[in-house]
Amino acid sequence: MGLLSLEGPVWRRFARWGARGPQWVVRVASPVVGVLVCTLAPRRRVEIARNLRRVRGPRGRLRDGVDVARTFANYASCLAEVLASRPGDAVRSRAEVRGRSHLHGALADGRGVLVVTAHTAGWESAGSILARELGLRVVIAERSERDARAAAIQDAARRHRGLTVAHVGDDPFSALPLVRHLREGGAVAFQMDRVPGRVRARGVTMFGEPARVPEGPLRLSALTGAPIVPVFASRRGYGLYEVVVCPAIRLARSSGEAELDAAAQELADALCAFARSRPTHWFHFSTE
Repeated sequence: MGLLSLEGPVWRRFARWGARGPQWVVRVASPVVGVLVCTLAPRRRVEIARNLRRVRGPRGRLRDGVDVARTFANYASCLAEVLASRPGDAVRSRAEVRGRSHLHGALADGRGVLVVTAHTAGWESAGSILARELGLRVVIAERSERDARAAAIQDAARRHRGLTVAHVGDDPFSALPLVRHLREGGAVAFQMDRVPGRVRARGVTMFGEPARVPEGPLRLSALTGAPIVPVFASRRGYGLYEVVVCPAIRLARSSGEAELDAAAQELADALCAFARSRPTHWFHFSTE
């Protein structure tokens, strides 16, 4: 995985240590550290530049370099703000929520809600903001990370923000607590932009190219009747985010393959529209 892996414990421990410093240090140092890591991670730079060109088209080497650095800076700032969270001393995130009525409408169905998001700037902060403002009990459903030490650091920060993490594996019974949580009116959050090889997925088109989105949220929606609401976030400043809530997607229990495919493409289209408007706020560092 490498010493400077953005998914590894070394980077997260360093970010957590820095995030516990004075607020002005976190504000100033986080983006600087992000750019520094950018210079030390050539493979990641190439991956991000490739993804930026896919999202917004070619802009030249200079513009690509600037946008790659901005992406790293945004990522470092968001990570620091999440890891600064600890009981009684968390960064109090704020957000402008656009499309709030879509979420209210989905919750009015009384079947819980499936929040489908991506690795965008401040997605974890957005979850805690929505939980706080709407009184939602939010569970983040994700597969176990390859490095348990890195996961423990991230999960602890999420708990301090009022979020619960459920690690879903290959065992079909692992999803039963999620079904129960939805039936009790809670929210379950999934990410759609990284699909490990063993995860069941549906083919879609993104940015004019074949891609995949996880099938789990679609099946869970059809099983429980819980609407799917795509939600994406971008960072506007220290502890300040913009949250975009998209129209709900509803699947009936009788939904067939065509309906599932259409819902999958609708999710993909929502992410594409967001990423095109804020390309340096989508942290698509890897496919898994």
